[in-house]
Amino acid sequence: PDVATVNAGVTTSAPTAAAALAANSSRMTGVFAALRKMGVAEKNIQTTGFNISPQYTNGDNNNPRRLTGYQVNNEVSVRLEDVSKVGAGLDALVAAGANQMNGISFDIAAPAPLLEKARADAIADARARAETYARAAGVTLGAILSISEGAGAEPPRPFYKVMAMSAAPTPVAAGQQSVTADVSVVWEIR
Repeated sequence: PDVATVNAGVTTSAPTAAAALAANSSRMTGVFAALRKMGVAEKNIQTTGFNISPQYTNGDNNNPRRLTGYQVNNEVSVRLEDVSKVGAGLDALVAAGANQMNGISFDIAAPAPLLEKARADAIADARARAETYARAAGVTLGAILSISEGAGAEPPRPFYKVMAMSAAPTPVAAGQQSVTADVSVVWEIR
């Protein structure tokens, strides 16, 4: 993978909705500033969730539930175009005020050329196998009658590397992703 998407956000609580929102807005302003400082393009930052919700006591011992304050949650999805900076990016987000990390995903920015090569390799492999079967059966291959495909990118396979814990960026393993093409070819046999 050569790109990563980080979902991060800020959750704040206060006695009033306005105070919770003001605290959240202040911290999110810091998060956006940190993202700009990291060089993340505006097009790669998207708000994915925003919520203001009342908070209540549990109402234990036959006491009624009562309002204790409000919680504001603001979440963004950030596309990082350099996976080697994900750990440092997580650290920068936390230092800027993010207190929610809700997942990291990895992807291939431009899979089309890889898929094209995988398709060509799949057809070559199908032909080699078909020729082996034809020789073993004492027949020859004729014209191709049909080709069908099922293709996609495999999910990342984690690749773990032992890292010393220090003040270095948070360790993150991008793993490996493969682009595959699965073809079925039917030949006429003679």
